[in-house]
Order: sequence, then structure tokens, then C-alpha cells
Amino acid sequence: MSELLSLTARQILAAYADGSLSPRDYMQAIVDRVEAVEPKVAALWLYRPEEALAEAEAATERWAKGAPKGPLDGLPVTIKEMIATKGDPVPNGTAASNLTPAEDDAPAAARLREDGAIFFAKTTAPDFGMLSSGLSSFHKLSRNPWDLSQNPGGSSAGAGAAGAAGFGPVHMGTDIGGSIRIPAGWCGLFGFKATQGRVPVYPHFPGRCHGPMTRCVDDALVVMPSLARPDWRDATSVPPETLDWNVPPATVRGKKLGLLLDAGCGLPVDKDVRAAIVAAAERFAAEGAEIVEIKPFMTQELLESLVSFWQARFWAKISDMTPERRTRILPFILEWAAGGKELDGAAVAVAFENTIAIRDAAARALHGFDAILSPVNPTSSFPAELAMPNNDPRHAMEHIGFTMPWNMGDQPACSIHCGMTSTGIPVGLQIAANRFDDLGVLGLARAFEDWTGAITEWPDL
Repeated sequence: MSELLSLTARQILAAYADGSLSPRDYMQAIVDRVEAVEPKVAALWLYRPEEALAEAEAATERWAKGAPKGPLDGLPVTIKEMIATKGDPVPNGTAASNLTPAEDDAPAAARLREDGAIFFAKTTAPDFGMLSSGLSSFHKLSRNPWDLSQNPGGSSAGAGAAGAAGFGPVHMGTDIGGSIRIPAGWCGLFGFKATQGRVPVYPHFPGRCHGPMTRCVDDALVVMPSLARPDWRDATSVPPETLDWNVPPATVRGKKLGLLLDAGCGLPVDKDVRAAIVAAAERFAAEGAEIVEIKPFMTQELLESLVSFWQARFWAKISDMTPERRTRILPFILEWAAGGKELDGAAVAVAFENTIAIRDAAARALHGFDAILSPVNPTSSFPAELAMPNNDPRHAMEHIGFTMPWNMGDQPACSIHCGMTSTGIPVGLQIAANRFDDLGVLGLARAFEDWTGAITEWPDL
């Protein structure tokens, strides 16, 4: 891999400013890497190297004149295909899409473009973002660069694969139950889901967030000032707030951190995963934090009720499709969605009420703590060809017990690399904090990364 591709986003932009690196040369390094590795990982869609190189040339000229377009001028960024970019279709990972071009950039894309980022590709997602997998009826099968036989996770599958494969410093994902943190965990990346509404989203929906997936915490901090700027289209946005996103490592001495090792629902935690999370908690304790192991606040009933609500909503969305168009959807998704077909109005109402119960439970669990530490994923990754870890449409969401509650509760949460399984797959540590304490999550993540070191030896594909 080119040495240029080991640079952080901040190092790249500083090199642009002092003239030691041009956007043109850095973009060419990305193109060379993509052409060598993309056939193996299948992370990208709408890859446009010629356009990206032309944009990089223009950015090179602006930097040479000391007049960059914005703070991210010439920085290559990939965008998950479910985040609209003007003029491009939004296939939602499915062959059932009508591929209508988007009329406008979604908020996150708009803010990054305004500040000069170069969108050289979109990244893949499974059908409707409903899988923790790189399996799609529309895209090629995305694979985990750490082990090409394994899944990168999803639904930000391509973003996870692109980050681990060395396709630049910043990859934008989406998350409604863990879809940033799950692939970040299995791909060794840092993935950040801010307090809901901190990063405006459109179309908005309860729990839906957009955020960065990067190789180190600081790469996410570089783009957060852009992503957190307001956009009127998101009616769930929090009030605009001037935050200093140059977050230093937190001083953890005296902080009270919960340790959650049992989600209370879904799949049990693998031995390798548990060992990595316990070791991470012990490191926080060694630095002076008070660690309190806490009992599960989720239940299997709450998880299944949320899934029922999602099934009913999804079945309603696809019920007006023609039978022919519906058959283009991945069969696993169709079988899963059929669970919502028989739910009556009362059952759906109860399921929705239980999403509020999850929100209350998440807030209650965090009360009295500065943050909660837990696994991101209860297990290691799984074969790339499978739709879900247990590959059972009747129990499809059994792996999101640690990640999903923070979407329902709107709390900020991240995944940060904390170890490897015996099979060579990264393990993600989740750090979640109270609503609006985005900087608290990031400060704890920076401290942990400083103690343990970010990954430096990435897959050499």
C-alpha cells in the first residue's frame, strides 16, 4: 500500500496547505489502490475516477493559490449509496429500486461538498439497509478485507470494507440499529453515531443517523464540524450548537463507567469478544475510572417487539409494489418482511409503544454513569454469502442488542477497535453516553486510542 494512504485526514489537509502534497497526487494514490483491491472487496458503486481526478486537479490549483474552497478541499470521501447525492440514483441496495436520480444532496453530503470534499464513489449497502451484511440483490457481494471469506457487516457494508481496504480516510455511513458501528467493529474502524439530530438527516426517521467511519478517531473529528452544521429539512434536529470538535483525550480518573457484558436479548457474547471488552474495561480502570458491571436493560420481548414494528413498516412500504418488482428483492428480506403482513393495528401500536420503552430503558441505564462500555457485536463476523449472523429470517435481528438501544434512545455511541478474535477479525468496543454528550464519547474514545494505539498494520490485499 502507498505510504500516502497511511496519512490521517488532518495530515493530508496540512500537507495540502504547506504544499508537500497535492490533492491530485493523493487522489491518484486512492485510484491506484482502488484499481488494485476493489475487485476483491467490492466496496464501491458509482466509482468515478476521472471526475475525481479532475476535481482533485482543481483543488490542487486552489491550494497553490492559497484559496481552498473550504476546510476539506480535495479530501476524498466515500458516501453510502443510501445518502442521496444530487443527480445520482438511490438504489437502497435493491434490484427493486426504480433508480430515480436524487434532486438534491442529503444534508451530510451537502455539508461535505460545500466544504470541498471529493465524492469519488458511493459505497454499497444490502437491500433497504435491512441486513448486517454485504449481501445485496443490486450490488456485488462486499467482503471483509481482514478475511475475504467473511462479512464486513452492514448495512454500511461498503463503507466498512472501503475503510479497511485503504480507500481514503473518511467513509460516510448510516445507522438505525447499529449500521455504522457494526461494520466498523468487524472492520477495525472507528464509527461514530452522534446524538440523533446532531448530524441532520433527510429523510429522517426515529433512530436514523448519518456519521463517519474512519481509521482513527481524529479522522472523524476532522469532518464533524461540517456534518454538524444545521439543515432545515431535518425536523428532528437538535438546536445548532457551537462545539469544539478538536476533542482532546478525556481524563478518565474519577469517571464512573458501566460495563455491559450481556445485552439481555439476542445472541450470546463469544468468548473472544468478551475477553477483549473486559480487557478494555480493565484499561479504563487502570487509568482511574470506576467500572461497575451492570445488568441487562433490554429484554427479548422488547427486541422482538421492535422487530415487529420494523416488519410492519417495511411490509407497508413494499405492499404497493407490483408482484414482479417485489420478486427482485432479496428473498431473505421478503421472508423477514412477511412477518409484518399478519400484524393488526393493535399489535403494531403495541410494538411502537415498546420502542418508547426501549428509549426509557436506555436513559435509565445511563443514569448516574458518564458512559457505558459494551461489545458492539456479540460475535465475530460470519461468511460473506450469508445475510445475517444466524441467517434465519425468523430471528434476523438477534445481533443488535448492544447497538440498537442507543438509536431508540438518541444517545451518542461509537465503535472503537479493541482487539482481535482468534480468527483474525477485529473486535469493536462500544462507548455510549447520555444524550448531547457527543464530546464525552469522543474524548473517551481518544483516550482509549492513545493508550492502545490505532491499527497501523491494515490488510495488505
